[in-house]
Amino acid sequence: MPWLTIFKTIGSAEGSILERLSKAIRATLGLESRAGVDRAAFTAAVVALSAKLSIADGVSLRIEEETFERMFSFEPEEAANVRWLFRLAAKDPAGFESCARELTASLGARPDLLRDVFEALMHIASADGILHASEDGFLATVAETFGYSTEKYRAIRARFVLDPADPYEVLGVARELPDEALKSRYRELVRRNHPDTLAGKGLPKELLDVANRKLAAINAAWETIARERSL
Repeated sequence: MPWLTIFKTIGSAEGSILERLSKAIRATLGLESRAGVDRAAFTAAVVALSAKLSIADGVSLRIEEETFERMFSFEPEEAANVRWLFRLAAKDPAGFESCARELTASLGARPDLLRDVFEALMHIASADGILHASEDGFLATVAETFGYSTEKYRAIRARFVLDPADPYEVLGVARELPDEALKSRYRELVRRNHPDTLAGKGLPKELLDVANRKLAAINAAWETIARERSL
């Protein structure tokens, strides 16, 4: 994996660029330093996937780069290093599949963290207000590598993308689900994604913005279904 080689060349010693980038990303995702996680590979995969996603539609926009920087709460003095690495990866979308496989190997035992990375990617992709077909295909491939079904990908997508969507897809349930089970699913999603709950866990503002966006989509989907079912 060329990106892993680049990051190992940068170095993983305390105080190095890699160490600081790795700490920022792990802190945002709530990933403690654990045995079995290759820090260089993990950090390289997150940076490279985010950057290569930004170029998937043929042009890397500054807003996508800025969203990445805010998402992972880098210190201002790290901006130049972050941009250099991001732009290096953003020169070509090729190789993103191996980055997705690297993350799956690193975080496969922590599906919650894998989901956080995927939702961060979705947030970056939709930062310009549009999810292009090429970005959609990129994310669908990453989702498949992460082990997500088409239905699960569409449910996550529907919480970020402002286009006509089946409200049942947004909630990730079948249309035939009984009323009480549907209400239970809705309450569970609200609890899981409520910004007040997440703020108590110390998440940065950018991830709280993601939660707000998701919660708005969840509430809108519920209101649509509730009207249809007269709940």
